[in-house]
Amino acid sequence: MLIVISEFMDEAAVATLAARHTVRYEPDLVDRRDALLQACEAADALIVRNRTRVDAALLAAAPRLRVVGRLGVGLDNIELPACAERGVRVIPATGANARAVAEYVIATTLLLLRGAYAHSAQVAAGAWPRTELSSGLEAEGRTLGIVGFGGIGQLTARLARGLDMKVAAHDPLLPADAPVWAETGAHPMALDELLATSDAISLHIPLTPQTAGLFDATRLARMKPGAVLINTARGGIIDEFALAAALRGGALRGAAIDVFGQEPLPAGSPLAGAPNLILTPHIAGLTQEANERVSSLVAQRVDDALRA
Repeated sequence: MLIVISEFMDEAAVATLAARHTVRYEPDLVDRRDALLQACEAADALIVRNRTRVDAALLAAAPRLRVVGRLGVGLDNIELPACAERGVRVIPATGANARAVAEYVIATTLLLLRGAYAHSAQVAAGAWPRTELSSGLEAEGRTLGIVGFGGIGQLTARLARGLDMKVAAHDPLLPADAPVWAETGAHPMALDELLATSDAISLHIPLTPQTAGLFDATRLARMKPGAVLINTARGGIIDEFALAAALRGGALRGAAIDVFGQEPLPAGSPLAGAPNLILTPHIAGLTQEANERVSSLVAQRVDDALRA
């Protein structure tokens, strides 16, 4: 059977698949749409990350397609109803990159609260901004608010608790008596209460019509003054213009943004030059270990689906 892989994948996992199937592995296929559609004409399986659009046009070009493997967990680049209608199974790597994302959240929370790590060039040049950098904050006793309390949010809560942080979470899909609240030590909260009381807020929700623009100027203004905001979920959830204004106006202490409404981030973005802002190119879930876990898991599940 033919497996097409359109974005980068761990080489060991590719080799495992190649030992059992015919594999066309071209990580740049995602940027060559016509070649991708042509490659899918005889494909039984397609493996993608977040940039390949698995839409009606691709499905129409792939009459043999039985399974789509997603090297990650977000599915907004895959038209799930169209896949279901065609009987195409979609397999995400649920849980495989959770540790990488959770550690990114904790690391950037600590960086932003302390606020002392972006001045190496000044110190190397002979400046000594000791007074300026002596008002950083410690994590102990502060509240991390988690919006979306699935597997990644829950692991983030456990790591935060290890730093003696308090944890609150908002997830309308979880009842107040769900065992996970006691297991993680997190407190369920309504969204507005969480915004008003959290020193750091981390987003772990999908991009849907309901969450698009959820963190607009009004909602950002409801955050606790001097709080920090981390988004490793999906671009489009935060209004980037409003976030830039909140940072420039000093309403927020800082932010770490890994995902954007348009990727790559276009030149002239309102986020360019905003203070106390960490920008990374959609890599929160990407580490050597996470890539190996994600790739191995998807390879195994795609192989199982094809052999079923």
